[in-house]
Amino acid sequence: MSVPDKKIQNGTYELEYNRMPEYKTKWEAFRDFIHDPNEGTYCGHTGKKWAITGAFYTIFFAVLALLFAICMKGLLATLNPERPRWTLEESLIGTNPGMGFRPISDNPLEKSLIWYSSSDPASVQKWTSLLDIFLKEYTNSTLLPNGGRNQQICSYDTPVKPGHACAVDVNNWGPCSPEQQYGFNNSAPCVFLKLNRIYDWIPDFYNDTKNLPKEMPVTLVEHIKSINSSWLNTVWVSCIGEDPHDNENIGELNYYPKSHGFPGYYYPYKNIPGYLSPVVAVHFLRPARNKIINVECHAWAKNIIHASVKGEKSGSVHFELMIDE
Repeated sequence: MSVPDKKIQNGTYELEYNRMPEYKTKWEAFRDFIHDPNEGTYCGHTGKKWAITGAFYTIFFAVLALLFAICMKGLLATLNPERPRWTLEESLIGTNPGMGFRPISDNPLEKSLIWYSSSDPASVQKWTSLLDIFLKEYTNSTLLPNGGRNQQICSYDTPVKPGHACAVDVNNWGPCSPEQQYGFNNSAPCVFLKLNRIYDWIPDFYNDTKNLPKEMPVTLVEHIKSINSSWLNTVWVSCIGEDPHDNENIGELNYYPKSHGFPGYYYPYKNIPGYLSPVVAVHFLRPARNKIINVECHAWAKNIIHASVKGEKSGSVHFELMIDE
């Protein structure tokens, strides 16, 4: 039968568990934990044990860091900084571009509402400043990579050169220019629209005036049938009120540039330095005052599907406009 550990004291054996524990104050217990000269320990371990533990973790983390570096090097070797690895159908973004609008308030409570008073300069300044920030690279090309030196003026008859990007001509914005405060001071605000960038995406244009979709607004159909055939390679844009009473309050609209959409020569997007997404300025000439107007804008191309999944719209965008007296 085994017995508990014993200890020799005064030539006799004494059971270890019969020994009265040594009383220590809190300070003495803390002091001996840091360094106990009787046991030769530091923080509960001898110097030899601390050396073994330190060597083990030093080697462990060194090997771990080396494996991480090898994995990162291998991953980065497979990536191309100029284009995504998976595009179009293979990517998470897919082939159906979303649509955005500006200005958007910094106040999360306003969300998609553009609300201001044209008689209040501070209220006008709030929204025009947001547009100034959004359009700063459009109005000042020196802010672009390489100072925008690889930009060129494109047209439907002048395609972009390899390695160059088409410039966005701010002179085509008419009353929606920064010099005219984007029309906000005249109770005729301009809202800017843009499509999300999708690498390698090429629009399938509605360039046959005989096969336009039935859902396309009549005003846009008339515009398409009236323009020069060389302008037909355009992603068309239209804005309407969401409901009949919104259509009554929205008033007349103009679009800038006069192409009434995003010209096809800006596509496909190839991540060329200096590239700027084309924008369309929607000019609300005479919107009703003191009323919330629900506006829905659509981009039109055969390969743009208008859908709404979990509140996220594709190919269209919704916002509200309210102008106080």
